Amino acid sequence: MPRDVFTAGNPQDWLRNARSDLALARLRKTRSLLYEHLCFHAQQASEKAIKSVLLSHGVAFPGTHDLAFLMDCLPESLSVPPSLIDLPSLTKYAVQQRYPGDAPMVTSTQREHALRLAEQAVAWASHHILKK
Repeated sequence: MPRDVFTAGNPQDWLRNARSDLALARLRKTRSLLYEHLCFHAQQASEKAIKSVLLSHGVAFPGTHDLAFLMDCLPESLSVPPSLIDLPSLTKYAVQQRYPGDAPMVTSTQREHALRLAEQAVAWASHHILKK
């Protein structure tokens, strides 16, 4: 049964999971690995990084993969770096790119962009969590 609101776990646990997804997103593409799946892990790293920051501020969040929504939940007093402005573009990798179908294949350029954004999101969250 899906949860409506997450309050469990601590920011460090969420950040540890974000770093794990980031490590998977950094894997080199081989014939067996698809860019789509590497981008999924970049999205997941970003999502968990934001959720770690939300938890560090005592903000409960719904079970969603929507990065724009999650970023809107961040406290107004918190400054989000301009480098993360495009982070919501990774939301599409959460579901639609994970399964065969109508979604176009992901290119190496798109994968590099997703990886850069995820690295910046995890670095920002890490700095924020360590600072608190």
